[in-house]
Amino acid sequence: MNEAQVGINDDAPLDAQREQMLTEVFAHMVIQNTNMALMFLGAMPHPQSGERMQDLEAAQMFIAQLEMLEVKTAGNLAPEEQKLLQQSLMHLRMTFVQAVDHPPKVETAKTEAPTPAPAATPAPEPAADSAESNKRFSKKF
Repeated sequence: MNEAQVGINDDAPLDAQREQMLTEVFAHMVIQNTNMALMFLGAMPHPQSGERMQDLEAAQMFIAQLEMLEVKTAGNLAPEEQKLLQQSLMHLRMTFVQAVDHPPKVETAKTEAPTPAPAATPAPEPAADSAESNKRFSKKF
């Protein structure tokens, strides 16, 4: 009998290595999509700028990609792969709800606040001819 008839497979170690590599790539992809969604939810800063941003539509896209993976890979994942995907989705969904319930505060309020007038400067006295000055700026129809 030859090896093919007996069922001996010399590729078994290669298959195990390939499976391990695919598991690592899958985990990396899930973590990458999770981090991108968290960044767009404002839960973590942008890696280059360090600023936090919120783009719920972009975050939804990354969450939807992970949900698609969950559906399309059902029954084909190792237990640890399934657990990573489920935990990532649960965390993202909870963070999404928090982001919707508590949107970031607008920082433009600081720039829109009027600057207080110096206390030492007295307010100008109204002109005696204020009625005449109002006439110059009023429209007549």
